[in-house]
Amino acid sequence: MTGPYRPRGMASRFFLAQLLVVVASILAAVVIASLIGPPLFHEHLLRADVAPEASQVLHVERAYRDANLWTLGVALATALVLATAVAWFFARRIHASLHALTGAAASMASGHYGTRVPATGAGIEVDAVAEAFNTMAERLDGTEQTRRRLLADLAHEMRTPVSVLTIYLDALHDGVTAWDQATAAVMTDQLARLTRLVEDMHDVSRAEEGRLDLDCTDETLDQLLQATTETHHEAFAAQGVQLILQVRQDSTVRVDRQRIGQILDNLLTNALRHTPTGGTVTLSADRAPTGQARVTVTDTGEGITAEQLGQVFERFYRGDSARDRDHGGSGVGLAIARSLTEAHGGTLTAASIGGGHGATFTLCLPANHLEPPPAVNGA
Repeated sequence: MTGPYRPRGMASRFFLAQLLVVVASILAAVVIASLIGPPLFHEHLLRADVAPEASQVLHVERAYRDANLWTLGVALATALVLATAVAWFFARRIHASLHALTGAAASMASGHYGTRVPATGAGIEVDAVAEAFNTMAERLDGTEQTRRRLLADLAHEMRTPVSVLTIYLDALHDGVTAWDQATAAVMTDQLARLTRLVEDMHDVSRAEEGRLDLDCTDETLDQLLQATTETHHEAFAAQGVQLILQVRQDSTVRVDRQRIGQILDNLLTNALRHTPTGGTVTLSADRAPTGQARVTVTDTGEGITAEQLGQVFERFYRGDSARDRDHGGSGVGLAIARSLTEAHGGTLTAASIGGGHGATFTLCLPANHLEPPPAVNGA
């Protein structure tokens, strides 16, 4: 019985192909030299100014043929050995490169996302495949790290409200605590915190995956910002922070009014959270140099360091974790705001000259511009 059929690898096929080319070339050279060489030599011999006898002509032609065959044979044998060595060398390099790619792919399939393929030097095509593989591996590694951090942060965020609810339920069950207004308030707050966390995670996931259904209508920035300012007026006043509205140039934007309101709410809530009593938050609208409608939220609060700027839109990132947690933030507000902005075809960026100098968040959206007189309103 014969064993199972094992198909040849690419390196083996490459090596065999090179050998077939060399062998075919040698055979072609031998046949052509044998068929064309002797007649040409005989013709030139007859044209010479000598008149050799027939036996001499036969001896000379035989000598030419033997010398030609030996010379050609040695040369072609040498060429065959050298061609075989070169083909074997390059086949080995290709085999090593493909073996490295195969091993890396198997390692990735086993969950080792830190696997990388070194430069093989087997050619630009193989190197391009290795580079593409490494790019894919880096993205998968980043995605896996984000997933792990997300799960860890989510578990951390849920631990506090779940622990509080568990303690109060045990206390109620054991009769240590009575059901009163204070207990009801604590449990309601913790349930609301859990609910908000779940809703925020649901929103940011749907937005990042492009699964948001937007109900877009034509809205003016002036009306949107006025409504947002009125909504947040009491919260800012209670904390002693001044909220200023400035509509320098109005624009008509086609947006989902509820989702844009969610973006503005998250930006103002974030600004209020990081602005001390006596500070100022300015909500303004104008036209960006690119022609887009631009909304900026500028505060005089804690500011953002250069290291933090690249992370402020990440899920659960906090520049001041303790302060955010005390204020009940889920840590995904800015991530939701950016995802919703991108769903509208816009951009959301953050800027700050450093800690203690405040921060500016800039929202840009495609728009049809109006030309109302400048208006400045305080709230």
